[in-house]
Amino acid sequence: MVYINKNETVQRLEAVYKQQDSFRNFNKAFIFEKFIDIVLSFNKKVNFESNYENLKLVKTAEELVKVYELRSEIYGNLGYQNEFPDYLPNMNFDFYDESSAIIYTEDNKEVTSTCRLIFDSKRKLPIEEKLNLSDIREKFPKIAEISRLMVKKENKGLSLDFKYLMAGMYYLKTQNELEASTSVFLQEHFKLYKKLGGFTIERELESYGHLDKPFVISSWNPANVSRFFKKAFLKVS
Repeated sequence: MVYINKNETVQRLEAVYKQQDSFRNFNKAFIFEKFIDIVLSFNKKVNFESNYENLKLVKTAEELVKVYELRSEIYGNLGYQNEFPDYLPNMNFDFYDESSAIIYTEDNKEVTSTCRLIFDSKRKLPIEEKLNLSDIREKFPKIAEISRLMVKKENKGLSLDFKYLMAGMYYLKTQNELEASTSVFLQEHFKLYKKLGGFTIERELESYGHLDKPFVISSWNPANVSRFFKKAFLKVS
């Protein structure tokens, strides 16, 4: 078990107890401390080497809490809380994190972006709560799911943080012998992903869960990334 001292992480959890419905939140916070152990243990087993110093795999409770706070902040700003609700106040996570490699970028000790790669497990993948992915699984038996990709500062075009995160997803798949990943994102964003190479639209959706916008389900084969991706994202000439 990871024993957390009286530091920033515990102080944030204690703040939860003081809010309304504190008994329920106390029980959730108790579960959360055990949950942290599982998430960190999984991350420590994952192979991950990166060409970028500020791209990191979560290894500590403090890092994990900062990631969860960023998720909560961004989903709140986007109005996605109905689809991806906070489990604790101002902390967004779910139990798929127990089998996820969670990466993030930071600037002056502030988490500026994050993403996770969910490894296949008995729970299967989150998309499979809504859709059957048997056709994708037939093509790629060793598959994972990319989700919770978010960047704090929006920029026109490709931001550095987005480049770091997508490079991180590539490293995670290739270094852990995964054949491909699946993901769901807004249909309007596919033009961007298509430039990276290896992305295929597997299904088009008029909506996704509580989100009434056109989405696509895609697969991403790292063996087919473009020269542009290798040069701009992986620093390979």
